[in-house]
Amino acid sequence: MVSRNTPVLCARALNRATLARQLLLRRTPMPAKQAVAHLVGLQAQNTAPPYYALAARLADFRPERLSAAMESREVARIVTLRSTLHTHTADDVLALRPFAQAACDRELGVFRKGLVGVDLHRLQAISRDLVEERPRTPKEIRQALLKEWPDADPLGLTVAARCLLPLVQVTPRGLWGRSGQVALTTAEAWLGRSAEPAGPDEAVLRYLAAFGPASVKDMQTWSGLTGLRAAFERLRPRLTAFQDEYGAELFDLPDAPRPDPDTPAPPRLLPEFDNLLLSHADRRRVVPPEYKDRTWKGNQAYRTFLVDGFLAGVWRPEETTKGRVTVTLQPFGALTREQRAALAEEAERTMTLLAPEKASDVRYGTLQAAARG
Repeated sequence: MVSRNTPVLCARALNRATLARQLLLRRTPMPAKQAVAHLVGLQAQNTAPPYYALAARLADFRPERLSAAMESREVARIVTLRSTLHTHTADDVLALRPFAQAACDRELGVFRKGLVGVDLHRLQAISRDLVEERPRTPKEIRQALLKEWPDADPLGLTVAARCLLPLVQVTPRGLWGRSGQVALTTAEAWLGRSAEPAGPDEAVLRYLAAFGPASVKDMQTWSGLTGLRAAFERLRPRLTAFQDEYGAELFDLPDAPRPDPDTPAPPRLLPEFDNLLLSHADRRRVVPPEYKDRTWKGNQAYRTFLVDGFLAGVWRPEETTKGRVTVTLQPFGALTREQRAALAEEAERTMTLLAPEKASDVRYGTLQAAARG
């Protein structure tokens, strides 16, 4: 319970603390695999976002380094948090997939009507045998399951296999510049060892290290799970308590960085689905209220950029016919001349890291219609 003596953290203080944990206040020389572990995974619904996420955070990042970690099976792509696809270290694949099972069960529940009469235990066993014999595409899994249950919802069958089993997307899927179609096998088969489920207390500590200070609701939004209050209460003697400007109780690790709110925050270009924007119930620490609906359009997520640590616009890189990359930046509001110059410089740096063989041009333009008042 929040007391009147609990210290208050303003939005800028929360912003700077979160940026520090997210490696976005200054780039770090941390190796790619270590960064993936520190960030507790990278959102990976598309193949490119993990590379852009690390380019925004790591000094002298090269995409080949993450690809190499994937090829050596030190890092893999799997559905975990919020029942969405993430890039995780091998250790976290085996720890976080079981931890996130309830989120996967909830997604499976959406398809129950199309799975009437389907024995889920048998479906799980058939699917495991299929994908452990050799990696299979979703189409191959679906066709095999339809032979057993021809009247079932085809999409529901493949979702059930993915929710019931820890299915890894095997390489070359997800490799930089040479990705392939989705092919799946179990995490145990791909990594050669059994799952080692993370407990809720361990998950709380890791979440706070990467996203704190944060509330119980924040972590539940990040994970897609409920019922985490008990873990926070068990850990309360080891944690520091704060409150935000609206009275919500926040928890944090005592020695975690909480920079001065006036600490400079350089511009950063982020991929679509970056966890910075998805991992708190209250996103005002990063997303100004007037921009909260401007990073999505239907099922389409825009790449975003930060100015002074806060969401300030969207961007898009496009290859031209002359072998160049044009980066279009659309600010949501007015920027100073200095901010525009720094943002353009950051865009050039990002493309130099990710497409060093191609010259880049940066321009300001329109990618989405202005929000209506």
